[in-house]
Amino acid sequence: MTAPYRVFVTRVLPGNGFAELLEDPAFDLDVWPVDFPPTRDELLEHVVGVDALVCLITDTIDSAVLNAAGEQLKVVSQMAVGVDNVDVAACSARGIPVGNTPGVLTETTADMAWALILSSARRVVEAAEYVKDGEWKTWTPTQMAGVDVFGSTLGVVGFGAIGQAIARRAQGFGMRVLCWNRTPRPEEAAAVGAEQCGFDDVLSQSDFVCVSIALTDDTRQLIDARAFELMKPGAILVNTARGPIVDEAALVSALEAGQIGGAGLDVTAIEPLAMDSPLLTMRNVVVLPHIGSASLATRGKMADIAVANLRAGLAGEPLPHSVSLAVDG
Repeated sequence: MTAPYRVFVTRVLPGNGFAELLEDPAFDLDVWPVDFPPTRDELLEHVVGVDALVCLITDTIDSAVLNAAGEQLKVVSQMAVGVDNVDVAACSARGIPVGNTPGVLTETTADMAWALILSSARRVVEAAEYVKDGEWKTWTPTQMAGVDVFGSTLGVVGFGAIGQAIARRAQGFGMRVLCWNRTPRPEEAAAVGAEQCGFDDVLSQSDFVCVSIALTDDTRQLIDARAFELMKPGAILVNTARGPIVDEAALVSALEAGQIGGAGLDVTAIEPLAMDSPLLTMRNVVVLPHIGSASLATRGKMADIAVANLRAGLAGEPLPHSVSLAVDG
């Protein structure tokens, strides 16, 4: 009888695929049992001798991890779309395919972007806390007055599937939609009623700027002090992509100086956000704990794709969703 595949899974996963994996005698699973991710030393210890690794965005998968795993490592499967925490080049150089989970979280993440647009514009979180704190004593004409969304201008930075889904929702709010992408996508823009513009034009003309672009070396701190200087004084920044795309110190400075009107953040440069961050003291900032794809249905589908990538990689088959790089041999 063939020995079962040894697999380290860095967190308990939802979904039917993972439940079936637990019952499959072909797999010997080592599942990290708690919500907090394994430490660096714990990760290095648990990957030794594994055939496969299933990881999350909180796990740094670099050459040291690959070395610790050994030559029998056949696949790295990440339960996320972005893989900026995985050294894909190092994996590809060793012939180890890397899988991700695109597609299924597009609409859910776009919903969250809109939740942040609306809650930031209409001061929803601030108003709810106002009531809970017993501050609601009467009604006044300007009490908790925010800014209108309907008829305003939305700028989308990064026009992949999620960016397009965000733009599509704007049609119901009668918005003018501007978009910028590193690779022009005029047909996709036209399909959702968006205008393709230069990066500076999107920033300077938009009332709401939504960041929906992958984190790469080129996009790290793309939204910097210069970008905030270009934005309208009352503009609101929304980020549901990755925290390091925004220069957080520059964001704080722009908010403190009144250069922009507010921010809705589902992601931060370092997660979790430190409790002494100035962002947590600002009433015009909404910070969420990276829950863009956090619907029960979507997270289950993501886990199922991660398991499908795992099974394919161990079987020596092409991954259903791969981000591996071509390596010259």
